[in-house]
Amino acid sequence: MKTDVIKHLTKDFESYVNHTRSDIEFWFARDLQHLLGYTEWRNFLQVITKAKTSCETAGHLISGHFVDVNKTITMPKGASKDIPDFMLTRFACYLIAQNGDPRKEAIAFAQNYFAVQTRKYEVIEQRIKDWERLQARQKLTFSEKELSELIFERTGDEKDFGIIRSKGDQALFGFTTAQMKQKLGVKPNRPLADFLPTITVKAKDFATEITIFNVKDKDIHQGDQITGEHITNNTSVRKLLLERGIRPEELPPEEDVKKLERRVLSEDKKFIEKPDKLDE
Repeated sequence: MKTDVIKHLTKDFESYVNHTRSDIEFWFARDLQHLLGYTEWRNFLQVITKAKTSCETAGHLISGHFVDVNKTITMPKGASKDIPDFMLTRFACYLIAQNGDPRKEAIAFAQNYFAVQTRKYEVIEQRIKDWERLQARQKLTFSEKELSELIFERTGDEKDFGIIRSKGDQALFGFTTAQMKQKLGVKPNRPLADFLPTITVKAKDFATEITIFNVKDKDIHQGDQITGEHITNNTSVRKLLLERGIRPEELPPEEDVKKLERRVLSEDKKFIEKPDKLDE
């Protein structure tokens, strides 16, 4: 997510925050509906219902985080109308966002914004960068699993995947997997991708997805042909990166994704265990 987008969304979400007399933050559901891009209230209500269930499952009273209220809106010709609404704690908003589609930018932002109990933009931005790296690494894991199963289905040899992936790495980096691990200071028994920056993880995933598509589309069964396909795709992705001034083998290593995942999960756990309630 781009920095200017994060800044814009942060400002937008902050503009709708309210406070109780005891200074507990809350948002109105009708405002959150707008922020998350839901056009129909009835569809948003379904998400709220799921979030209430998640709230109860987490061991919290729904009434402490979802409070029914009525909002008066102005109608044509000066008339007014009461419509149902909810006061939502930060925790309630977090649960609602978690039940949304993270492929939508506003929802991906909200999943991280409400999890971080701070208004410091820098903290929110770093949280989103960490989240995006975790998402990219998870996506690569799924893609490589699919390719591994496809290769075994086509060749009958489970060892072929490791060889093919290594050939792909050499085409992408100009170095073998082992050489890249040594270059980045990664232990031999750890996956190289656990220490790569997001851009490189996504590059590996893109090449892997193309290989999967073409192996199926071209009905490739021979291990050497699949290897050639994967090398070609990684070479093409490398060429694109180089054209944009990015040399993947020269990018510095990132924090071990396993440590990053534990930290993010720990932050979420603390937030979920003791969220602010509206009845405090």
